[in-house]
Amino acid sequence: MRHPPDPQEPVDEPLEDLLAAVARADRGAYARLYERTSAKLFGVVLRIVRDRGMAEEVLQEVFLGIWRGASSYAAEKARPMTWMITIARNRAIDAVRVRREVLLEPGEDGDDPFAAIPDPFDAAQSFADRDALTRCLDLLEETQRHCILLAYCEGWSREELAARTGKNVNTIKTWLHRGLAALRGCLSS
Repeated sequence: MRHPPDPQEPVDEPLEDLLAAVARADRGAYARLYERTSAKLFGVVLRIVRDRGMAEEVLQEVFLGIWRGASSYAAEKARPMTWMITIARNRAIDAVRVRREVLLEPGEDGDDPFAAIPDPFDAAQSFADRDALTRCLDLLEETQRHCILLAYCEGWSREELAARTGKNVNTIKTWLHRGLAALRGCLSS
């Protein structure tokens, strides 16, 4: 049975307002922010760490980071959900690196690697950006494309990529740097 909404808690309270309240150490706002965003952030973390128990631990770290860092949120730089997804993604990648789990190469499990990329924008964002990214990634050399996907979607370190490809770390850094520059150029055209 649903309870009527509390008149002191706006039903459609903007995430920006919740983050501002969290920055002022408002525990009620923090609870509402958790309730509204934890499922999506959990999904982001789970896609990266691929272990439910670990994802739950990482999610706790994510919300601790949000609590501690809410005052650093800048609305002019990113949407609230994008900012929180970035925190979640970074914490998940850190957890994978610590664990040093061997991850599958994109496509080895039969899944489309682009389908697993969480949409950092609200539902209003179309899939046009994802289609453009797919088109631009297809223009890259295959090994470079795989390195970019492994690094930025799966959290592989440069050292892990070097071991996987048999190249040195500096070559991997160059591939990633040039690949990202090519993607930026392609996406901006």
